[in-house]
Amino acid sequence: MLAEVGAIPDWERAHGAPVAAVSIRHTANDFQVTEELGFEPSADGEHDFLWIEKIDANTEWVARQLARHANVSSRDVGFAGLKDRNALTRQWFSVRRPSRDGTDWRSLAVEGVHVLDIARNARKLRRGAHRSNVFRIALRGEDMDASAAALHERIDRIGKAGIPNYFGEQRFGRDGGNLNLAKAMFGGKRLRRDARSFALSAARSFLFNTILDQRVRDGSWNAMLQGDLANLDGTGSVFAVDEVTSELETRCREFDIHPSATLWGDGAPLTTRDAAELENAAVADYTELTEGLKNARVEAASRPLRVQVQNLSVQISENVTWLEFRLPKGAFATALLREIVSYSI
Repeated sequence: MLAEVGAIPDWERAHGAPVAAVSIRHTANDFQVTEELGFEPSADGEHDFLWIEKIDANTEWVARQLARHANVSSRDVGFAGLKDRNALTRQWFSVRRPSRDGTDWRSLAVEGVHVLDIARNARKLRRGAHRSNVFRIALRGEDMDASAAALHERIDRIGKAGIPNYFGEQRFGRDGGNLNLAKAMFGGKRLRRDARSFALSAARSFLFNTILDQRVRDGSWNAMLQGDLANLDGTGSVFAVDEVTSELETRCREFDIHPSATLWGDGAPLTTRDAAELENAAVADYTELTEGLKNARVEAASRPLRVQVQNLSVQISENVTWLEFRLPKGAFATALLREIVSYSI
């Protein structure tokens, strides 16, 4: 039963116990995120592309301010991904031009929001259209200098092996509140559209993390099992693994492909054989979630179990340690942090 879930579990770590205890987000500047689209705006069309820096501001709130300034509907504003509020972030927004004359974006006056660049594009920016995010995060702790050797060793290990692709704790809401929404909804309570979306997402994420936790425990989070879905790195493309061959093992070691697990819903599990047996066993205690998602007609999907961390580096000084890295879209910075340190906010 969902009521027995309680607090969000401390999912199994792949690289051992944290090397230090730190605090993060003392200020918004301590947590910096820069979005990378992976393509250049087309330079024509009816959509303004705005490269915006925001601090202490929610992405959806910024989108509403842009719509108000341009005198268009909020539906005419697009962005690729939700970025942290308590952070300094840079990301692209698209806004449909309300007239042939366009909009004077230089006159935008919204606290904590600055337009850094303006381009034009033929199409609205859609969710998930970006390629990756670059992070720069300050870690503050009294024992960081003493942990320098262990920190560098852990970073080297992660650079070679990657990390488990857990959903971050923010997906579940404060004290797991979004899972409580899921319980209420699956019990028959009607929710607003946005609350329903949060609840469904939390339920799927919890089940995925539960499956990934088991595969970290048995050592298969970064290896192929019979019946797995293999994800082609950097894409949404997957193919079934009927037999684990030496070629597939090599491709997996080289990060060309990654094992994937089911994002639960109607049709789950998407895996077969050994992988499906593991998934069904891992979520067996959470029938309220699995059946609720199926009854809600949420279509099953898949998500890679592993993430390759790129450009991972650390700069240690007396007062603060800066961690820099790049993650593909959909991956959580907190999934990396927990493999290195224990952190508080």
